[in-house]
Amino acid sequence: MLLERPPPPPRDGCLFLDVDGTLIELADTPYAVHADGDLTSLLGRVSERLEGALALVSGRSIEYLDGLFAPLRLPSAGLHGLERRTAQGVLHGGEFSDSRLDPVRPLLVDLVQAHPGTLLEDKGRTIAVHYRLAPRFEAEVRAGVVSIAARLGDLYQIQSGNMMLEIKPRGYDKGTAIMSFLQEPPFKGRRPFCVGDDLTDLHAFREVVAHGGVSIGVGDRVAGRFQLDDPAAVRAWLREL
Repeated sequence: MLLERPPPPPRDGCLFLDVDGTLIELADTPYAVHADGDLTSLLGRVSERLEGALALVSGRSIEYLDGLFAPLRLPSAGLHGLERRTAQGVLHGGEFSDSRLDPVRPLLVDLVQAHPGTLLEDKGRTIAVHYRLAPRFEAEVRAGVVSIAARLGDLYQIQSGNMMLEIKPRGYDKGTAIMSFLQEPPFKGRRPFCVGDDLTDLHAFREVVAHGGVSIGVGDRVAGRFQLDDPAAVRAWLREL
């Protein structure tokens, strides 16, 4: 695949990075993802070069991201923007389990049990159903999740991802998280760069472009202004800094 390689962010730019499929290769299950020490060290060096203007923007929880990249604690947006930690360490949308999802939790468990190989990932405030290990059930899983989510009314929506569907509160996404970051130091006034690989990153791309920034797609699932082949290419690009 012939891709147009992006320029590295300038020293006075800022950087927003997806994690799964962007910094780290996707795994068969969401629990099989690991970050090596070289990646953690690389992120720390890039953050230092950008004077702290690097944030992780992920569908994972901030708690999970902290564990993945320990001891590094970067500014982060988790659960598609439902929770966010500023560069100063202030947490918005603190961790809790959304009790309004309780009526559909057992229905989603039943859906997964009825389709061997599918997997339920309950993140407390969002719930995802993965079918990477059982792609033959995509149509059934999609229909089931749509039917179950309808019970929650208009306050919730379905976010499609790579071989997964996630029920989450409406009104939050990676774009809204980036918009908030760009109003705060050290991101404020800097040209944003955003790197992502999946449909969930399109909201982030639109917000970055609206602020005169640069979108960078990874792989062939989503298109940015520039493209990189895979997480290994993303790491090589980050090393250029």
